[in-house]
Amino acid sequence: MTDTSDANKERNREIARNEEAKQVTGSIRVSTWAVAVVVIGGGILFTLGWLALRS
Repeated sequence: MTDTSDANKERNREIARNEEAKQVTGSIRVSTWAVAVVVIGGGILFTLGWLALRS
């Protein structure tokens, strides 16, 4: 019975490690998108400002 309990504990630990890795990957993906949106938005605003100052 102890072997089954130990096996279940190890299985649960492995599942927890996998879930943690998924969360880290998801967070990195969301951060990358956020940075891309900010860079694109900043580029658009910079271009509009530059064009307004040229006129």
